[in-house]
Amino acid sequence: MRLHEYQAKEAFADAGITVPDAQVATTPAEVVDAADAIGYPVAVKAQVHVGGRGKAGGIALVDDADGAAEAAERILGMDLKGYTVEAVLVEAGVDFTDELYVGVTMDRTAAQPVIMVSTEGGVDIEAVAEHSPDAIATAHIDPAFGLHPYQARRVVYEAGIDRGVAGAVIAIVERLYGLFVANDATEVEINPVMVTTEGEVVAADAVMNIDNDALFRQEALAELAAETTGDALEQQAAEAGFDYVRLDGNVGIIGNGAGLVMTTLDLVDHFGGTPANFLDIGGGARADRVTAALELVFSDEHVDAVVFNIFGGITRGDEVAAGINEAIAQIGALPKPVVVRLAGTNAAEGMEILDTDAVRVEATLEAAVQAAIAAAEGAA
Repeated sequence: MRLHEYQAKEAFADAGITVPDAQVATTPAEVVDAADAIGYPVAVKAQVHVGGRGKAGGIALVDDADGAAEAAERILGMDLKGYTVEAVLVEAGVDFTDELYVGVTMDRTAAQPVIMVSTEGGVDIEAVAEHSPDAIATAHIDPAFGLHPYQARRVVYEAGIDRGVAGAVIAIVERLYGLFVANDATEVEINPVMVTTEGEVVAADAVMNIDNDALFRQEALAELAAETTGDALEQQAAEAGFDYVRLDGNVGIIGNGAGLVMTTLDLVDHFGGTPANFLDIGGGARADRVTAALELVFSDEHVDAVVFNIFGGITRGDEVAAGINEAIAQIGALPKPVVVRLAGTNAAEGMEILDTDAVRVEATLEAAVQAAIAAAEGAA
């Protein structure tokens, strides 16, 4: 579960991390009132679960009420990478001299949380890791013992943080790790940590993602689930019991297994396409679940074609094919091209009975992915 920026900042502030003065607004009038109360300049920031909001036009820095009203009219209601902006955060501008990065996430290879600190804040940290890995200092934490003070100090000094603010950044590291553990988080991040002209460190952004499987013991966070979904399709998927993540491409992806879906995403990217979603319908492929999955993906207006990657294991391939045929009958004429790859138990029998008038069938995943990409490019 992903928190909105304003929700994450509330948690950060409660933990003692300095954040700018801010208010949430849902109408242009509320934006102007909030900006007037906070004092100019202010940043008007779209509250949606996507990165790169600034480059996509979802953040505006304004100096007066007219600018605030104009930004509000433009950002509220806009489509930002497939998400409709329904609220913005109106936040005090920060006069800064430097931008840093501090984050805590789970290193699944090491099976431990890892702290990351860098002087390269304010930019895509994944790009920094790829092009300048030495610019990021890391420290793995044994969850049995927790974060030792010397580890927080070491990672900050190894990152080359200026001694004048190192103490404050160390405190942020310690508080972020505390939030990570206390909230069953999978990631907490500040990018950037801004160093102000007065030498104060401020969390100018905030990311906090919670492990869904731990929400049963995070009652306060669980109550935010509907509010944090922020997307009608993701809410629809949650109600259907699907594992679904909306992406910003045009090739819809459906599979019956997380690994299968991830492989399909990788191949779509490999062959030059852009995935529109991750959708795992889970074990089996009953007609009702196939129907719900297809309708969900078709509901995304950015999807131009769909690749359906099914592996018949315990559920036989001919049963899966029957479910797909029944789903097609329920939906009627499919609004987007669908390419099916079927493998595993009774795959040959399944491919023989699939309704090839409605869907295209390919024997290999590579061929199915390439066909779906071509169909999407033809429709775009």
